[in-house]
Amino acid sequence: MESAGQFDYIIVGAGTAGCVLANRLTQDKNVEVLLIEAGGKDDYVWIHIPVGYLHCIDNPRTDWLYRTEPDAGLGGRSLLYPRGKVVGGSSSINGMIYMRGQAGDYDHWAELTGDPSWRWEEVLPLFRKSEDHHLGATDYHGAGGEWRVEKQRLSWKILDAFRDAAEQVGIPKVEDFNRGDNLGSSYFEVNQRRGIRWNTAKAFLKPATRRPNLTLMTGCHVEKLMIEQGEGGAVCKGVIFTGGGTQWFAEARETLLAAGAVGSPQILQLSGIGDAQALHAAGVQPVADLPGVGANLQDHLQLRMVFKVTNAKTLNTMASNWFGKMRIGLEYMLFQSGPMSMAPSQLGAFAKSHPDQPSPNLQYHVQPLSLERFGEPLHTFPAFTASVCNLRPTSRGHVRIASSDSYAPPKIAPMYLSTQEDRKVAAAALGLTRAIVAAPALKKYAPEEFKPGIHYRTEDELAEAAGAIGTTIFHPVGTCKMGRADDPMAVVDSQLRVRNVTGLRVVDASVMPRITSGNTNSPTIMIAEKTARILQQNRCVAQFSAKR
Repeated sequence: MESAGQFDYIIVGAGTAGCVLANRLTQDKNVEVLLIEAGGKDDYVWIHIPVGYLHCIDNPRTDWLYRTEPDAGLGGRSLLYPRGKVVGGSSSINGMIYMRGQAGDYDHWAELTGDPSWRWEEVLPLFRKSEDHHLGATDYHGAGGEWRVEKQRLSWKILDAFRDAAEQVGIPKVEDFNRGDNLGSSYFEVNQRRGIRWNTAKAFLKPATRRPNLTLMTGCHVEKLMIEQGEGGAVCKGVIFTGGGTQWFAEARETLLAAGAVGSPQILQLSGIGDAQALHAAGVQPVADLPGVGANLQDHLQLRMVFKVTNAKTLNTMASNWFGKMRIGLEYMLFQSGPMSMAPSQLGAFAKSHPDQPSPNLQYHVQPLSLERFGEPLHTFPAFTASVCNLRPTSRGHVRIASSDSYAPPKIAPMYLSTQEDRKVAAAALGLTRAIVAAPALKKYAPEEFKPGIHYRTEDELAEAAGAIGTTIFHPVGTCKMGRADDPMAVVDSQLRVRNVTGLRVVDASVMPRITSGNTNSPTIMIAEKTARILQQNRCVAQFSAKR
């Protein structure tokens, strides 16, 4: 085993959070940082063309290729579970939608952790700090930051009609989803720069790589953390990993685990941090009994309803022949616009499954296209897809290692629709979608339900339909949740320090105690911003104390 050196910080994972941490921490030229990434560089052309996510998901060059365990709530189906395995992480393969969630999400985090610094008014400046919004700086948006936010470079009449129909059933039109209350419909804003994907590798990591105090090692697989038992308990000394045919170890004052909602609990468990009984069963000696590691898995289950239409332009018909495909390609090549600049979803809407809901608990992703399932060709008939998800699922799943083999994929069990409340909300969501599609604004397109089918009528039947058509929208969180000291399932405290282990933090979407009400990528950036600020403040305090 060879030494990779000693550092102030080791960051495990050059994904969304890892890129932000690397940028912020290396701004102090006296800090030495090692960033370890299992994947390669983000030099694959399809990463940067927005529609290229179709080529990046389920591709070993950019994706971990995870699959879920057969899920009873989905009729025993197993799903693809994409996670980015490349510099930039899931920001290199995701839907590029810029979404913060609702103010109440963060106020609830503050309640669950007992730390008011997680409240909406406290984290809003962190969102603004990173942001470079196309409309410039306002009370809600930032300008000049690394994280570019732009309007989409397209529009579709069928989506405009859906938005009109949503308004006719009580969902108002809005211009901005990111002011703390996202009720309404609008075209999504996206993380692109002039029609090209803007991932965290470009935004945050590329500037940091020019600094001599950052060491980036790609193609390196983390086997486990170096945990020692000291007088005060367990201490994380660094990381053991392989790369280039060599086994390495690196030491650090503090290790920052930023491997995501699947990778972070897996690495903790491989290192002996987790539920002691489960670790013994997997052949791992426990060093810290934390039953919450890998538990509390939450995800947004999207219900993809497909409607055939007439007299409407959709991507199905535009891309149905070689001439249409060439025209689409030429438009992107010349202007970086058109269908190839499309995020996976273009129109969004936030609504309530029932009037009694205090705030929106449903999110729509509406697309001018349809297909049987992800990765298959578009349908040959004109159609649109209205995907709707429950923003606050009560179902909880888990991520668990099956053995001590670090190369073996963990068992991922989301447990979708495992509560009666989630089944009830799913049925209501399908019913609301039908009400929107039946509104006068869409009548001229004669929409006809193709999936799940009009024969699903009662609440129980609609819940069954949800299980038949539901699939992940790629928002796993919560598997290393933060919480109060008296919460036995909390893995980290409100400063993201791992319980009972010194020198170790988790900094990614896994620390969310409850999933945000929307897409999760930009909230993860905020989490990394907040942690970097904490670390910088701690360092300043330590330096001041040393001088005294």
